[in-house]
Amino acid sequence: MDYNQLAKEIIQAVGGKNNVNEVFHCITRLRFQLKDQSKVDVAKLKSLDKVMGTNVSGTQFQIIIGNDVPKVFDAMTEENPAWKNKSDKSTKPKTKGVKGFFSNMFDAISGVFAPILPAIAGAGLLKGFMALFVSFGWLAANTETYRILMAIGDGVFYFLPILVAVSAARKFGANMYVGLAVSAALLYPDLTALLGEGVTTHFLGLPVTSVAYAYSVIPILIAMWFMAVVERNVDKIIPSSLKLLFVPLITMFIVVPVTLIVIGPLGTFVGDGISGGINWLLNNGGLFAGLILGGAMAIIVMTGMHYAIVPFVISNLAKYGYDKFLPLTYISNMSQAGATFGVFFRSKDKKVKSLAFSTGLTALMGVTEPAMYGINIVYKRPFMASLIGGAAGGGFAMLFGVKAYVLTGNGGIPGLPGLVGDTFVYALIAMALAFVVSLIFSYIFGIDETVAISDLEETPNTDQVDETLNAPVYGEIKNIKEVSDATFADEMMGKSAAFLPTEGKLFSPVNGTIISLFKTKHAIAIKSDSGAEILLHVGIDTVKLDGEYFEAHVKTGDIVEQGDLLLTFDADKIKENYDLTTIMAVTNTNDYAAVELVGAGVTTPESQVLELRSEANNE
Repeated sequence: MDYNQLAKEIIQAVGGKNNVNEVFHCITRLRFQLKDQSKVDVAKLKSLDKVMGTNVSGTQFQIIIGNDVPKVFDAMTEENPAWKNKSDKSTKPKTKGVKGFFSNMFDAISGVFAPILPAIAGAGLLKGFMALFVSFGWLAANTETYRILMAIGDGVFYFLPILVAVSAARKFGANMYVGLAVSAALLYPDLTALLGEGVTTHFLGLPVTSVAYAYSVIPILIAMWFMAVVERNVDKIIPSSLKLLFVPLITMFIVVPVTLIVIGPLGTFVGDGISGGINWLLNNGGLFAGLILGGAMAIIVMTGMHYAIVPFVISNLAKYGYDKFLPLTYISNMSQAGATFGVFFRSKDKKVKSLAFSTGLTALMGVTEPAMYGINIVYKRPFMASLIGGAAGGGFAMLFGVKAYVLTGNGGIPGLPGLVGDTFVYALIAMALAFVVSLIFSYIFGIDETVAISDLEETPNTDQVDETLNAPVYGEIKNIKEVSDATFADEMMGKSAAFLPTEGKLFSPVNGTIISLFKTKHAIAIKSDSGAEILLHVGIDTVKLDGEYFEAHVKTGDIVEQGDLLLTFDADKIKENYDLTTIMAVTNTNDYAAVELVGAGVTTPESQVLELRSEANNE
């Protein structure tokens, strides 16, 4: 491989060396700070040998090379010495200020929602069709069929905090199952009923504010970020032998009450504080109020502050027979739909176009979560376009006094009957204006085509915790390529290490859980506390022994620590007819940026032999 030629072609494809402010590398990627990213020829880059793909993170353009990235970087820096001696840890650009805060926030939200997008997109489309069928009289809302379909379509959104918790925990580097447990506690029926009784609730003498967590997003995102911080710090002080039990216990005991007492009620506190101001704007603000509230409606919904306004809406409908806030929700939905259709018309990526079209339709039907979280926030610019369209539609609506006369429960096309009245025509114009303005600005702004949905879906896989695996036997390391079984020699099961045992004992290389003990006892699968999935295989073709000469000292489900005895076997008897080479394979190798052999020669159960490194922690 001519790395010098490859380096020259890469530099040319990113716009030439004059377009490069800075370049450095991590374990698998070249990371560029470019003057103008529009000069990058992505197609050319992807056609180059050794280039696996590209990615954009904030202001950073990344080229994925793999294990040969140091050689490519060295070739690049031979002619450009000023680029040399850069490291991701020391030079990784950090976006600061208000712009950086919002950029990082949207990056986090998009990274969390991309993996769960199929669930919310599919369920959202079903809800959209159901709303349409009900409005045309094709489906009755009081039938058993409707209730079952609603469970399919709405269940994802009702339990959205659980899906968000799992994805966010992985994104923030926390245990996703502990995150699931935290979110499940917030939705526990008895707790929900307790908080809904309307009486003062306390935990250890501290007041717990009544908050409905179903359908919410922001509280659980903040809770998972807080949980990641708590979990890391608790993990540092708990002895390794007690981590499995006490790190999750202490983490949940801290995070759930803090969420109930502080994090969860935050939206309610803020909402109560500003709801009076919003109501004043609705009654007195005119065009100005429409511009502000119409443009901010999507953010108000994201934070959950709109729930604080519901009592005012109901009161207005009962007292005056109309309300001016509800039309803004229709307008916001149309703006989200328009922005996604702008992406549909502008994007060249077939997958993005398909997703934008389907989520745009669901937004028109009044279900905006797939559009907002699946397209607009992921690509940022469409979300800004939706805010502009919302402001335009909201300003028009408030200028002409648009009103809603019925609380339909749907802010899309199926809910239009709720707007029928003296201002209905103006309401339709306002909604159309929001849709068209958002579509136009979304089309003008465009999206970064180098950020694909598939790139975001793969993000959580790099959040594994770094880990070192010890040798499972007393013996000697053998070259994996010399193993007689091609499956192991070619590392088809994952990155592996091979050993020639000198004693008939197999030890655990990690702290973890036995997830499988083969009935022939010659092989054991372990999942470490940090997420590594490890296969230990004693001998080649020893499955034919059907368990003879093997004795297991553990069973499936047992918790083990590094160095615990797992198996004993009669090495001399086995060697009479079989190769005793023992394999340790990391079967989820793809979850790591690198799995490297770090040991050599004679081994004991205390010898470190494989190092598992994640991009998230080492790049």
